[in-house]
Amino acid sequence: MSEGLLSAAGYGLANVVLALAAAPLCEGIVRKVTARVQSRKGPPVWQPYYDLLKLLGKEDIEVGESPSMQRFAAYLSLGATLTLAALIPMGGRVPLDGWADAILLVYLLTLCGVSTLLAGLAAGSPYSLIGSSRGMMTMLTLEPILAVAVIVGAIEVRSLRLDAILSASLFAGPGWPLAGLVMLGVMVLALQAFVERVPFDIGEAETEIMEGALVEYSGPKLALFKYARMVRLFVYCALFVGLFSPLGQGWIYPLGLVAFLAQTLVLVLLVTLVGATHARYRIDQAIRYFAVLLAVSVGALLLAAVGM
Repeated sequence: MSEGLLSAAGYGLANVVLALAAAPLCEGIVRKVTARVQSRKGPPVWQPYYDLLKLLGKEDIEVGESPSMQRFAAYLSLGATLTLAALIPMGGRVPLDGWADAILLVYLLTLCGVSTLLAGLAAGSPYSLIGSSRGMMTMLTLEPILAVAVIVGAIEVRSLRLDAILSASLFAGPGWPLAGLVMLGVMVLALQAFVERVPFDIGEAETEIMEGALVEYSGPKLALFKYARMVRLFVYCALFVGLFSPLGQGWIYPLGLVAFLAQTLVLVLLVTLVGATHARYRIDQAIRYFAVLLAVSVGALLLAAVGM
């Protein structure tokens, strides 16, 4: 049992290292492709690595109503995201399949959003409070969609174990269930919002509320939040692949990793193209959009419950 735990922990650590190393590169690809779509040259794909190093080297200036809460929120943001990375398969087995389940996964997904809300509330700036309120409204309508997707996968395999749910449980069988197809469509339409990219970057909206919840942050704490956002893009794409794509499932590790990275790159490019060609939604427009997706996802949950 101890050997199994050590093996699972090793896979989890490998996923964390992969996420930390690849996330800034994904961000660099997003910036470069966005610039090309908009007929600009754009920065080099390595620029996010330089940006993080520059922020980490700056002085950590304490500005806000609760500096200790600001520090806690910064650590929580990256820590929750990396813990999530340690639970999701990235070209290999599910790391902690026997020691974690879908309930923990849902809690961690929610905690990633809560950390940003805490950051805005701790700063106390009018702009940060507006960003936090927008983030709270978004989270209340958006996070249940992801929870429903995980629950639908659990219903299909009759288990809460992550190794069953995150092995393309919705499409791993001989047939493609209607509930799975509906949830696939919902998740494609909601992916842009989960990773907080245009047109759903409403909580930070630079041209309106100057970075929103993070307006009072600089230096290392800002680096942690920026790093967490980059890792979140990579991790949510990995979660999407684990839930819906059977390609690469069960392959030996090097080949499975290549298949996973290729699918992740496709999702990153999809997010980039949508962000580069759409204008930001207003908060009321986004809430209505999420409400429709939530209603459709509940319908998919009912279909899964009756075996369709």
